[in-house]
Amino acid sequence: MKPGKNDIPIKHKISGRQLEELQKHTWHMCEAFGLDTKIEKYKGSRPISFYSWDLDCILDVLDMVLNDEKEYPDENDEGYIKLNELHMELKKAYKETYES
Repeated sequence: MKPGKNDIPIKHKISGRQLEELQKHTWHMCEAFGLDTKIEKYKGSRPISFYSWDLDCILDVLDMVLNDEKEYPDENDEGYIKLNELHMELKKAYKETYES
């Protein structure tokens, strides 16, 4: 999907453990027309832009993996904590940008 002139991107910098954890789950995004590749190639040195449809996919994937006990059996694990923080940050940005 190509953005139109009224589509607003959200720019968010993701780095460190948050980025590592997100990149582990990009295979769930294979139907999202290049979103998986975009995140896999992202290095975390500057903000990455996501449109509403990108965030819809990312938030759904994060919701799914964070609630999967096979992926994260221990909620005190650093990977789970960092991915949950990212999930909350992106959800907040989504609400502020698209639901106001």
